[in-house]
Amino acid sequence: MFKKILIANRGEIAVRVIRSCHSMGIKAVAIYSEADENAPHVKMADEAYLVGGPRVNESYLNVDKIIELAKEAKADAIHPGYGLLSENANFAKESKRNGITFIGPTPEVMEKMGSKIEARKTMEAAGVPIVPGNSTPLLHLEEAEIVAGQIGYPLMLKASAGGGGIGMQIIHDLDELRKAFSGNQKRATDFFRDGAMFIEKLVQNPRHIEIQILADHEGNTIFLGERECSIQRRHQKVVEEAPSPFLDEQNRKEMGETAVQAAKAIGYRNAGTVEFIMDENKNYYFLEMNTRLQVEHPITEEITGLDLVEQQIKIATGDALTLDQTDIELNGHAIEVRIYAEDPKTFFPSPGKITKFNIPTGEHIRHELAVEEESTVTPFYDPMIGKLIVKGKDREETIGNLVLALEDYEVEGIKTNIPVLLEILTHFEFKRGNTTTNFINDYLSHSKV
Repeated sequence: MFKKILIANRGEIAVRVIRSCHSMGIKAVAIYSEADENAPHVKMADEAYLVGGPRVNESYLNVDKIIELAKEAKADAIHPGYGLLSENANFAKESKRNGITFIGPTPEVMEKMGSKIEARKTMEAAGVPIVPGNSTPLLHLEEAEIVAGQIGYPLMLKASAGGGGIGMQIIHDLDELRKAFSGNQKRATDFFRDGAMFIEKLVQNPRHIEIQILADHEGNTIFLGERECSIQRRHQKVVEEAPSPFLDEQNRKEMGETAVQAAKAIGYRNAGTVEFIMDENKNYYFLEMNTRLQVEHPITEEITGLDLVEQQIKIATGDALTLDQTDIELNGHAIEVRIYAEDPKTFFPSPGKITKFNIPTGEHIRHELAVEEESTVTPFYDPMIGKLIVKGKDREETIGNLVLALEDYEVEGIKTNIPVLLEILTHFEFKRGNTTTNFINDYLSHSKV
């Protein structure tokens, strides 16, 4: 077992990983930027090192400096969390080259899944259903026009690299494609240094369903049920729940086995998530694979009773899974909402000092927090300040308890998206499980900003 792990991240995920390290008797090393000197993850860690200036490229994206600090701290391993460098194959390679275990899959797998085009090809070859589209990079508008004509409108224009909705747009006709192609290609180039695009047929009224998997070094692979993450704004998840209100046991088993098939096809190791898009008739298609821990992993932990970070660490040490598929039971229902420091009317970030911070408590209430009272939310990072997770015996009870918890959530000094979350959770269509990716645009008219 590792004696010391450096967490190459910040905010609530750094706190989350530190908590599991301590429960396993492992020392946790934090890194922090100049803007995060007094952050909760810094206070909680056994050791903490300044990594650089406030901007991410000066600090949390500085591969050489992070490796240098890991060596200085004599860390056995690095946990990348999510976002930032978590799916950076070069970071994983540099960790390995310097004799430090990277807690995650191999760099080769990360590279293969990091390109959505390559991922499509790989999954198609493995017999995993994919959305109709092209699997070759489109570098010029003329190429895109030909492919779009073959596939038919409406369609999705996507960047091959990266994620978070960057370089992605729904296209209804040729005129829209001509207006959108160069702009989306430029955004992809700016963010990911890769302007390759591809096109997929638009799945109407889709749901975003993802399957959590665990795989060890001996090839044992299991799935831990699904999460529905369809409530999104601009392709960013806002509300996540497990299990999905749309799936039955047969769907769940079939999609889980497909996710395992996908993971085995690429020789996947550690925790990962296979994401699918599902249409109104429950046809599902491979979307992408996240080769890391997901933001929404706590809802899977709540209904399975597993600590996914602990599982990640054990697999990284070379331990075989002590669970098989028959050991996995799903109990109750869990929903996670992401609390953002943003104006609920405009969705603009709301940085500032938190002058009051009272959070609800209760038997089935869980918090993952990046802040505390007197914390300053800076403009340098993602505005998510925490996650609220509630579990219940069923979906109806969980929604009711989550609404009560959000109503008791007190934050002053900054604005938050809590009013929007309450509007979603109390909406009739949400309560009846009509949670497609169009939900916010269809039912929250002021949220089309």
